[in-house]
Amino acid sequence: MSIELPDAIEGYFSVDKKGNPQAIAEVFTQDATVIDEGNSYAGRDAIRQWMANASTQYTYTVEPVDIAKDGQRTIVTSHLVGNFPGSPVDLRYFFVLRGDKIAELEIVP
Repeated sequence: MSIELPDAIEGYFSVDKKGNPQAIAEVFTQDATVIDEGNSYAGRDAIRQWMANASTQYTYTVEPVDIAKDGQRTIVTSHLVGNFPGSPVDLRYFFVLRGDKIAELEIVP
């Protein structure tokens, strides 16, 4: 299923496929925050390190399958398959955009 994503969110999923932590960090604002697996990462350096750790621990593919709006948040449901515990899983990505960058991202089951 193909869905239409805002450019910043499309950019996130596009660079996530490449596993490049620096490229992931660049789609976020300088002061962005990410919450994933109960951990919070603030700023591009922390976000780059978060992605670097995830990409060395696990191999996975992610496919966005649904999109919805909740106030300022854009919620993207994605199907993940990989070598991580609990695979496959559907996760919800809660994005808050600022201009053409991601200001906040929370990933929840």
